Amino acid sequence: MTGQVDHALVSAVREALADHADPERAVQQQRYMKSVLPFHGLSSATLRSVLRPLLAAHRIDDRAVWEGTAHELWDGATHREEWYAVLALLRHRYYRGWQQPDVLPLHLHLVRTGAWWDVVDEIAAHLVGGVLAGHRDAVTPTIRGWAVDDHLWVRRTAILSQLRHGGGTDVALLAEVLDHNLTDSRHGADFFIRKAVGWALRQHARTDPAWVTRYVAEREPRLSGLSRREALKHLSAEDT
Repeated sequence: MTGQVDHALVSAVREALADHADPERAVQQQRYMKSVLPFHGLSSATLRSVLRPLLAAHRIDDRAVWEGTAHELWDGATHREEWYAVLALLRHRYYRGWQQPDVLPLHLHLVRTGAWWDVVDEIAAHLVGGVLAGHRDAVTPTIRGWAVDDHLWVRRTAILSQLRHGGGTDVALLAEVLDHNLTDSRHGADFFIRKAVGWALRQHARTDPAWVTRYVAEREPRLSGLSRREALKHLSAEDT
């Protein structure tokens, strides 16, 4: 290990991913994901089985090295599975205590440079969402700012940041973030924003269907058909 990067872990991850490559599957994965980065062709199960012992064997004891290693793997990635390895590293149970508000610039960097649903949605719901849940007063202003960011995927991150919060959802924040991203907003006509709005509402409907029903009714003129269908997807006639 030199500098602020665990180079041994970086090398081990890259070598292991290459060793388990499936070129035929890789072509299909890249086509499906519309990815500029090629794939090695690992299935989700294989990826987990490869990464689990590597992350356990290369435990990082310095937070700066943890962040630096994530940056190195992500920014120097030659295959998309290296991005998935970074998400596994950041989400690993060893490092839960390092998921503090000051790690959000790293998450934001991953969102801006990843800019696609397969990585952004996990960052939003698990990483950013976890920091928000644990530090709501400190992080809420950041989420408000991201909700009106010029970058579409930063906005999607804000929309999905409370996806796993259940009864702890800050509905005032949820409404504000959604209101900034309805059909008359900067990216409101984009499929990925319309889908995210509907997904956030659909998920919160599991906790508070009446709130979601009211929100949809009150925003009807500004809510896309896709968002509305997603929001009400699992609600019964009694709920609506």
